[in-house]
Amino acid sequence: MDVAANDLLFDAAIEVDGVRFVGTAVSMGNPHFIALVDQPVAEIALEHLGPLMEHHLAFPRRMNFHIVNVESRSHLITRTWERGSGITLACGTGACAMVVAARLHRLVDDDVRVTLPGGDLRISWPGQGTLVMAGDAVEVFSGAFDA
Repeated sequence: MDVAANDLLFDAAIEVDGVRFVGTAVSMGNPHFIALVDQPVAEIALEHLGPLMEHHLAFPRRMNFHIVNVESRSHLITRTWERGSGITLACGTGACAMVVAARLHRLVDDDVRVTLPGGDLRISWPGQGTLVMAGDAVEVFSGAFDA
C-alpha cells in the first residue's frame, strides 16, 4: 500500500462533547483519523466519542477513528471506532494509517508492532512508498442463520 502527500491532513484539532483530539488524517483507500493520545486508550470513552467523531462535520463521508498510545519507537497500542460498525477488535488499514501518522511525527521507527484488542499486527514502513502488514488470521466468531 502506498501513501502520497495528498492522502494526509496533519495535526488537525477536532472537538466533540468537550473533548479535543489533535490527529492526523490518512487515506489508505478508506479514511482514517489517528489521535495520538497520552491517556491510556482503555480509559477513553470510545463507545461515546467514536460515533461523535465518525459523524463530525469535518468528515462528511465519515471516517474510522483511532486512539493511539505510543509505547515505544516500535510499539503502538490502539482502539478503533470503525465507520458504520462501531468499536472493532482490529483494523488492518487502520494499523497501517497509525504507523504512517506516528512515523511522520518521528515517534516510531520502520518496524512497528501495533497492539489491537484482537491481537498484534506488524507494520513495516520506511517513511515512503509501500507499507507491509503481517499478522495472524484467526476465526473469532461463527454463526448460522435459519432460512
